[in-house]
Amino acid sequence: MPPNITDPPIERDPEIVFNATEKSNQPPLPSSAAKDGYKLNIFQLSLNQLAHILIGMTVGVMLLFALRNGLPLGATPQHVILCVLGYHLLMAQAILSLSPHNGWSSRMKLVHRRRVHWILQVLGSGLALAGCFIKILDKDVHWDTLHGRFALVSMVFTSVSMVNGLASLYANELRGLRLPPSLSKLTHICFGIVGFAAASITLCYGLDKAQFRNWATDNFTTAIIIFVATFTTIIIVNPFITFFNKGRGLFRNN
Repeated sequence: MPPNITDPPIERDPEIVFNATEKSNQPPLPSSAAKDGYKLNIFQLSLNQLAHILIGMTVGVMLLFALRNGLPLGATPQHVILCVLGYHLLMAQAILSLSPHNGWSSRMKLVHRRRVHWILQVLGSGLALAGCFIKILDKDVHWDTLHGRFALVSMVFTSVSMVNGLASLYANELRGLRLPPSLSKLTHICFGIVGFAAASITLCYGLDKAQFRNWATDNFTTAIIIFVATFTTIIIVNPFITFFNKGRGLFRNN
């Protein structure tokens, strides 16, 4: 090589993402796409954390309401405690456990997240259904209010989702029966979304009753209803996106 001639500078690959490592000492420069992905990831993590906070506040308030008269508990306090713990604590966490942005489960392998999901789902469904049946046995007239009607919808879809979850869990094993794995997963996601959304609507109608409003005041009741609507929306967004993507892929394959 002639003297005083230097190698031309090597241009950096624009496709390198912000968290990639290079062999050179100079740190990689983030691309605009990587920046946007980072911001979206932070936004989703923040929403997930907000959902956990709102769930904790709502469940805590409902437990205080149910225990306000002390022990022993009547049928209505038992119904409130079991349904809130079943639907809005365990089942909510079961859905969130599959999200890649969920704090306590994000480091788990997918197989372990699925295992945690069905364990929480079974426990939550069992508590929620037990709470519903306690109230059914306590009343003579059933499903004559919007609270009761949405509760019935939630019970039906929760039961079907729990049974359908077994087909989704063993989707690969059922291929020999000519059952598309995507179909069982799609129906499981759909039933789960409807069941959880109906449970949240049921809770909102329960909060709107005079018994709770007199205890919590109107403004506080409105705040709790907003909390329920907010964390329910956050929780069902990821399953809804998964349902849409899997459904689109299933139709394309056919």
